[in-house]
Amino acid sequence: RRGDRELPPRCAHEVRPGLGGAVGAQGVADHAVDQRVRAERPRVATGGRRRPGIIATPLAVVAIWSSLTKPRTLPMFTDQLGRDVLARVLYGGRTSLLAAFGIVFLALISGTTLGAIAGYAGGWLDEIIMRTTDIFLAFPPLLLAITIAAVLEPNLKNTVIAVALTWWPWYTRIARGQALSLRERAFVQAAQGLGAKDKRIISKHILPNLMTPVLVQATLDLGTAIMTVTGLSFLGIGVQAPTADWGVMVSEGRLFVQSGVWWVATFPGLMIFLSTLAFNLLGDSIQIILNPKTRKV
Repeated sequence: RRGDRELPPRCAHEVRPGLGGAVGAQGVADHAVDQRVRAERPRVATGGRRRPGIIATPLAVVAIWSSLTKPRTLPMFTDQLGRDVLARVLYGGRTSLLAAFGIVFLALISGTTLGAIAGYAGGWLDEIIMRTTDIFLAFPPLLLAITIAAVLEPNLKNTVIAVALTWWPWYTRIARGQALSLRERAFVQAAQGLGAKDKRIISKHILPNLMTPVLVQATLDLGTAIMTVTGLSFLGIGVQAPTADWGVMVSEGRLFVQSGVWWVATFPGLMIFLSTLAFNLLGDSIQIILNPKTRKV
């Protein structure tokens, strides 16, 4: 018996006499079902017991290994607070490059537009724009940017605005000089003779043809913009800690250089140097390519 149930016969010839053929056939069927259940039970039970072991064994090995081994870190990878210096250098590059591109973009758009209008229109409008430009150029750009940034709340947005307000006059002078030359060209005079409006002439004929020296100057200014933004952050009037920025990292790391922790300030400073050098070389290359006198045939 299995519990209170009577075991079925194991085969057809073991059918007890007197029960008849129907009972014997039923016993054979029950025996086959029982054999199938008994054959499947060990496999299911074994599989159920092995699954936790398959998952737990690697976890146990990893836990034991991590407890026995000590973490190894390179000097560049941690600062005074245990933060990853490599990750902060990469993230700080995003902040510094974003600010540099924002400064150059705002200065280029505003300065080029005003210069094109002043050079094409002439007269009293040219005088007003250029005298305002001279007033801004009378102050040192970095000192004026520091003054504006100190008045505004120190953050990335205000830093970009402060530096862009001191850089637009350079683009205005370049664009005005080109516009004075372009307004005497034949295609501009032909557009005027056909009755084109001044706004259309400036947007369709003046601005597209004066962008070559402006773009060269903008590429060269990217390196200077990076140095200016990081310098303001170093002084504490730009990007504020704990935001990752090259200037902030140099400012924080300089306090630990004499203690032997030289990498906190060295690697951000190295990235400032390399990025500035790269943009200067890029600007020189673009100037050579776009200048027909120095372009190789």
